[in-house]
Amino acid sequence: MVTIDFSKKTVLVTGSSKGVGAATARLFAEAGARVCVHYHRDLEGAKEVLASLPGAGHCLLQANLTDPNAARLLVDSAVMKLGRLDVLVNNAGVFRPHPVDGSMPFDEWLKTFNETIQTNLVGPAATAYTAIQHMRRQGSGAIINVGSRGAFRGEAGQVGYGAAKAGLHALSQSLAQAVGGDHITVHAIAPGFIETAMARPHLQGAAGEAVKAQSPLNRVATVVEVARAILYLATPEAKFTTGAVLDFNGASYLR
Repeated sequence: MVTIDFSKKTVLVTGSSKGVGAATARLFAEAGARVCVHYHRDLEGAKEVLASLPGAGHCLLQANLTDPNAARLLVDSAVMKLGRLDVLVNNAGVFRPHPVDGSMPFDEWLKTFNETIQTNLVGPAATAYTAIQHMRRQGSGAIINVGSRGAFRGEAGQVGYGAAKAGLHALSQSLAQAVGGDHITVHAIAPGFIETAMARPHLQGAAGEAVKAQSPLNRVATVVEVARAILYLATPEAKFTTGAVLDFNGASYLR
């Protein structure tokens, strides 16, 4: 197994109190990085993740990423705590039903749609913008945005989610072109279903078996598998793939 060394590197992982974010924070810490764990509401979960990280110098920050000013302050605060920021992982996201079949009152539908766009696209745009200013001054950096297979195949019951993740992929590509000359790489990863608390209701019973059968591997990804891919995208070896959107869905959707 190739050893990835992130000693002397610093990392901010948004939405890292559980799931993919928690696994990503742990892998970076195991590779030697100092990690900033971010949470919105789950303080206890975030504390547990922080306590589980090997090494020293890690930190914990709270922010509501539906507010772009709070998102910007999160990055600035992480830089103050860590001294610099080498890697930003935009992992935080929401997946809330808001079908267009008329079953939700329009005001409720629009509120859910807007919160989804704010959290899954505007928040990452604000954190990326702020991180880029710091990374330019230090001369390098890496940004990895966690998108979704749903950006390509659609999300009929969560249309804002599909739209936001498609925007996040396009944002990643545009940023890669904008900041490549500053030695900053920007990637997106587009997972399919992952074994997380958010996806668990969709993976139960016959419906869950049908979801797993979408892949010829007859399963969904684990959080550690996704975290390992994120870790790789932050390495110097992945530099020339900047701008790429990495499909990570077990061949359940090909494009």
